[in-house]
Amino acid sequence: MDKTTLTKTRNLMGAGLAALLMLGGMAEAQTMRVALLSGEEDEDYDGALVLKNYVESRTDGEITVEIFPGGQFCGSYRECLEAVSNGTLQGAISTIGGFGNLFPQAQVLDLPYMFANDRVAECVFDGPFTAQLRDGVLEEIPGLRLMAIGNTGGWRNIATTDKQVTSPEDVQGLKLRTIPADIQQEMVRQMGGNPTPIAWPEVYTSLGTGVVEGTKNGITDIVNMNFHDHLKHVTLDGHAYMGALWWMSEDFWDGLDDAQKRVVYDGFQHLKTVTRALPMRQEIDAYKQFEEAGGEIYVPTPEEKEAFRNATSGMQDWYTEQYGPEWLEKLQSAITTCEETIAAELQ
Repeated sequence: MDKTTLTKTRNLMGAGLAALLMLGGMAEAQTMRVALLSGEEDEDYDGALVLKNYVESRTDGEITVEIFPGGQFCGSYRECLEAVSNGTLQGAISTIGGFGNLFPQAQVLDLPYMFANDRVAECVFDGPFTAQLRDGVLEEIPGLRLMAIGNTGGWRNIATTDKQVTSPEDVQGLKLRTIPADIQQEMVRQMGGNPTPIAWPEVYTSLGTGVVEGTKNGITDIVNMNFHDHLKHVTLDGHAYMGALWWMSEDFWDGLDDAQKRVVYDGFQHLKTVTRALPMRQEIDAYKQFEEAGGEIYVPTPEEKEAFRNATSGMQDWYTEQYGPEWLEKLQSAITTCEETIAAELQ
């Protein structure tokens, strides 16, 4: 074999080897599909974009992230979570209420007036409580791993069409829209109201026709859905932090090496930061739009806030009767620790 032929042969062998290595790398590449029920205008989507950018850039293409917003992949939280659990999806988000259908004990996070403010809520969700919840869920739903708890819309407040609510007595007899979750309906009952479960796409019409006289939502959801066409009063009672639970397929997680797990986990933490910050920024404009449309915003005094808390104090007993004391005790312990830590910052 002459020198020219030998060189060509070596070049071909080198190219073939490179191609084989490339194919091997392609075979090892993994796709992470993440489903959202909300659209591209929502903070959930922004958070997912940050996750996608972080994971893809830090793994140099070993993991690609595909985002399916607006219910493209699954049409309900239950459907999305079941898809994650069985490995059809690799990631998804749920609200607390949406997850409560699968793991009812998690409704402890929807007990009213548990968190004094964002700092306390986020401290709890960044601490041991979330790891406890992750492990508890994995015991009952082995395919479902909790990765982070962000926010999806700020805080739930009482909003009404005609009557300004300044005390629990003002809720008596009011038809308030709730989600189907028992815990949210029970809260309205304990204040003397009439809880009316209504699907999200039907809320606008129900407010306009008087089927309900109010709802329990964050201001960004109210304005984004044009509910302020009908809602004219918002009371900032802040009865619930609108936590967003981000999930991953346990099978997908187990298939990652340690370096990949670190990148994916950190990516979810960056996602969490975005979804917590954006509602705070977006609510500034949302409140302005609400007021410009003729709406009134009422801020309860500390005494009035305490009256709301007292009116629903039976919720903890109700929860314990339904689901036992374990998760309530875990949450109360976490809240106490965080309140003490935050208070110590000023000493």
